[in-house]
Amino acid sequence: MKVGFIGVGNMAQAIISGLVKEMPAEDILIFNRTKEKAEDFARKTGVKVLDASEDLVLQADIVVVAVKPYVFELILPDLKSAFESKRPLMVSIAAGLSLEQLAGFVGEKMRIVRVMPNVNATIGESMSGVCGNEFVSAEDYQNVEEIFAAVGSTARIPEKDFSTFAALAGSSPAFIYIFIDSLARAGVKAGLAKKQALEIAAQAVLGSAKMVLESETHPYELVDQVCSPGGTTIAGVSSLMDDAFAASVMHSVEATMKREAELSDK
Repeated sequence: MKVGFIGVGNMAQAIISGLVKEMPAEDILIFNRTKEKAEDFARKTGVKVLDASEDLVLQADIVVVAVKPYVFELILPDLKSAFESKRPLMVSIAAGLSLEQLAGFVGEKMRIVRVMPNVNATIGESMSGVCGNEFVSAEDYQNVEEIFAAVGSTARIPEKDFSTFAALAGSSPAFIYIFIDSLARAGVKAGLAKKQALEIAAQAVLGSAKMVLESETHPYELVDQVCSPGGTTIAGVSSLMDDAFAASVMHSVEATMKREAELSDK
């Protein structure tokens, strides 16, 4: 099986860097408008650079289109005949482009999968949402999930819920970074060095996330376990509640979903 990537930006490089550990590098094909960038990446990974995106589509069994949404309408019309000739499985990682819109670029009855990875793919800890159209087979899903398992976990999500997934998994790292930074700044305010405060805050968040995933305990039960009656932690939790922390988080997710819907309507 040959997997091709159109575009070798940060996300594509993260995916490919994980994928070369799972399959022969020579079976991974890449094309980038700036050929020097593709060649530099190929020297590091051993993947094969192609001179034309049309050749990539005609040679690959799976084509991952890893470009910004606005670039699709610039490059996909010229590839439509190649897609219709070879009929590879097309995978898009672009936010805001529906399966129906993607089909408009590459032709009817094409197998198309949308994947929404997040920035944590760069360290192999992404949570990637996956959905496909009615022409995608069980084997297609398995192949796509194996590709993105190289950079983390995957979850099949109905397309109607993709905006929710985008907010929870795609945008939430930014929210969590703000939370970590705020924790660290509180430590600095109390006298800790910034580097040490960041390490403490980040490890606390990492450990807490693992506890939620591995304990199968509801987060608020874990909150209760940490809070002693009349203690320090419940005082902090009470302050968060007074400041509408939970509502602020939910509002940020809702704002992200609203923007996702706006992009989809364009």
